[in-house]
Amino acid sequence: MCLGVTARVVKIDGKKADVEFDGVIQTISIAMTPEVKIGEYVMLHAGFAISIIDQQQAEETIEIFMEIKKMMEEEKRHERG
Repeated sequence: MCLGVTARVVKIDGKKADVEFDGVIQTISIAMTPEVKIGEYVMLHAGFAISIIDQQQAEETIEIFMEIKKMMEEEKRHERG
């Protein structure tokens, strides 16, 4: 199973871009999505932007990831006692 992550493009430099997700900036390849623009959202897999996604879909996906993160953090707190 593959997992893609949604991130917002914050900087473009040739075939590379910096993207942000949950406060983390990562440099990725945009060779597969050369038409992407700053401020747009992309689906990432293995360091590559594999598709451009619309803002509403991106925000919904990010919200789900944040809910999962919160549940995992709560579970860790309960395990620690």
